[in-house]
Amino acid sequence: MAFPAVSHSISFVHPVSLTHGKNAEVWDDEGKRYIDFVGGIGVLNLGHCHPAIVSAICEQAQRMTHYAFNAAPHVPYQRFIERLAAFIPVNYPVSGMLTNSGAEAAENALKIVRGHTGKSAVIAFDGAFHGRTLATLNLNGKVAPYKQKVGLLPGPVYHLPYPSVDSGVSVAEAVKAMDRLFSVEIDIDEVACFIIEPVQGEGGFLALDPEFARVLRALCDEKGIVLIVDEIQSGFGRTGDRFAFSRLGLEPDLLLLGKSIAGGVPLGAVVGRKALMDTLPKGGLGGTYSGNPIACAAGLATLDQMSDERLATWGEAYSTAVVQRYERWKSQNLTPCLGRLTGVGAMRGIELCTADGKPGTAQMAQLLESARERGLLLMPSGKSRHIVRLLAPLTIEPQVMEEGLDILEACLGELT
Repeated sequence: MAFPAVSHSISFVHPVSLTHGKNAEVWDDEGKRYIDFVGGIGVLNLGHCHPAIVSAICEQAQRMTHYAFNAAPHVPYQRFIERLAAFIPVNYPVSGMLTNSGAEAAENALKIVRGHTGKSAVIAFDGAFHGRTLATLNLNGKVAPYKQKVGLLPGPVYHLPYPSVDSGVSVAEAVKAMDRLFSVEIDIDEVACFIIEPVQGEGGFLALDPEFARVLRALCDEKGIVLIVDEIQSGFGRTGDRFAFSRLGLEPDLLLLGKSIAGGVPLGAVVGRKALMDTLPKGGLGGTYSGNPIACAAGLATLDQMSDERLATWGEAYSTAVVQRYERWKSQNLTPCLGRLTGVGAMRGIELCTADGKPGTAQMAQLLESARERGLLLMPSGKSRHIVRLLAPLTIEPQVMEEGLDILEACLGELT
C-alpha cells in the first residue's frame, strides 16, 4: 500500500483504508468489517464514536472551535483542567497544563524539571517509549527505528534495566545497575529526574515491579529527584484503575497523560505538584492548540464516563476474558509458539516465540496477516516485535470480545 503524497518514512501495520467505526468494530473502504484490538494504539478506551463524546464534540463545535488559551482563557479548558485535577488520585493539590499529545506533555515535563532543579540529567529505562519528538527520542529505550539516522539527541539521558516479572529483570538486578550508574557514569546529585512507565506499552505490556517502585520513590524523596510517571498509554482505566501508579503504592511528582484522555481527539497533559508546575516564568508554558475547546469538551465527556465502578467492571470483564482464554490455550497446548501473558488488568500482551524459545518475530508477522484476513486487527510490541498488545475498547461488547478471541485462537493454532 503506497500513498505518493505521504512520506515513505511512515509505515503501516495493516494495509487497509478504514472509513468508519463503532465501539470495537471498524470498516474499510471495501466494506469489510474488522474487530479492532488496536484502538488507535490505546486511544479508544471508550471505543469508536462513543455517543456522549460525539455529542459533546458537536455541541462545542457550534459554540467555539478554537481559541489559544494563552491569548485569552476559554471556559472548556478551565472546566476540563479542574475536572482532570480532581480525577488524579493523589494526596496533594494538582496543577497542570494541557498539550496536544503525550510526547508534547513529556517535552514540557522536561522543561519544568530543568527549571525546578537547575539540572538536566534524566534516568529512563530499557524498553521505554515516551514519544517521537527529538527530546523524547533519547528517553526511549530502543534504537530501531526511532533513533536511527537522526544524529546526536538532547541529553544527558541514561538508561537502566526495567524490573518486572514480565521482563525477567529482578529488583536486585535493577538496583545493582543503578548503583553502578551512580558510581561510574553520573553523580546522583546531578540527576534531575527519573521517568518511568508503570506498565510499558511499546516495550510489550511489561508491569513494573511494585517493590522497585517503592525503592525509586524513596530514592527520589531522599535525593530531591523529580519522579515523572508516564501514563500516556496505561492511564484512563486501561489497567482497571484510573491510573496504574495507584497499583504500585506511589504518587508521581509529575504525571504524563494523553491517548485515551479525550476519546480520540488530540489532547494530552502534564500535571503534578503545584510547586513544580509553577516553576517557569509567565509564558514559559503554553501552545497555540494546546487545550483546544473541542478537545476539552471531548475530555470532559470522557471523564463523565469513567466512574470508578465502571472502570473496575470493564477492567475485570476484559481481564477475565483474556486470562481465561490464555490459560485454556496453554493447557490445551494450542501452539508451541505461545509464550507468556504480560501486563495487568485490561492491559495485556501475549508473547510469541519460536519452537526453541526465541522471540517470535516471524510468527508475529504471520499472525497479523492471518488475523486481518479473518477480520481482526492486532498490534505488535516488544523489542523484537513479538508481543501482541491487546487494546480493544474497555467498552467492547462481550460477544464481540469472544468473537475476536475466537479469531485469535484460530490464528494462533496455525502458527509454525
